[in-house]
Formats: sequence, structure tokens, C-alpha cells
Amino acid sequence: MSLLKPTAKTPFHIDFEWWKQTEKDWHVFLRSLLCEEHQAVFANVEEGGEIDWIDPVTAEVKRVDGLQHTLMSHCALEPEFANAHTAVVEAIFRLFIANGNIPMTAEDLAKKLSRPADTILRTIAGPRVYRGLRPVEAKTEKTEE
Repeated sequence: MSLLKPTAKTPFHIDFEWWKQTEKDWHVFLRSLLCEEHQAVFANVEEGGEIDWIDPVTAEVKRVDGLQHTLMSHCALEPEFANAHTAVVEAIFRLFIANGNIPMTAEDLAKKLSRPADTILRTIAGPRVYRGLRPVEAKTEKTEE
């Protein structure tokens, strides 16, 4: 993690590595977000199956979890997936699921959620990590010596 304090222009995303490192079973949590139709479909399906998904912005092919894909392509698009009464952290998490976990800044999130950017930033940029919502780390190239 960077030691720099995130700003309203810092991109955030769901860090699924955080889920793995903290031993949280993110599949159980994601299953709870499925619509009724897909809860029945995934009731007897093994966890961890990956599929190819094409990022609609970059056209990059990414390997994603099948459960995650179902959430992104169907359940997250349902009107009851998130609404004005959804808690801030939950609304942010669901928005990232709905957009394929494409990084967004607090300003971007504020526009989409109709909530103040400073409230969003204070919530997700603090020392406590909620639902794996973290700043996107800058990727550095490793050189072999």
C-alpha cells in the first residue's frame, strides 16, 4: 500500500486479494448478492470456476469468477440490487460489482451514487478496509538482476 493519503481523484476498486489475505470467504458473500433466480442456479455449483470476460471499456479479455460474472452481467443490473437506502459501503461495493470492478475515484462514485465525494472518501480511505474497497496500487515493473 502507498503511504500517500488518497484524494477524491484516487482510483479505488475491490481488492479481491484482500479477501483472500484476510481469509474471508468472498464466494459466500457474493452468493448472498445473487438474485433469487441465480441463487437457485448456483445452489449446487462448485466455487472457483473461471470464465473469460471482455472488459467493455478496454476490450481486454480477463479471467473472472463465474459467480462474479453472473453478478456483473445480470444480478447487479436488477433495480433492487442497490437503491437510495443502501448503506454507503454496500452501495460502493455493489457499484464496483456492477461495473466489472473498473476503478473509480470518490468523485466518480459520488456522481453515480448521488452522495457527497468527501463522505465516500472518508469512508473508504480510512485505516479500516471495508469489503476490500482499497486504492488501486500503481503497478511497478520488476527487473531481474
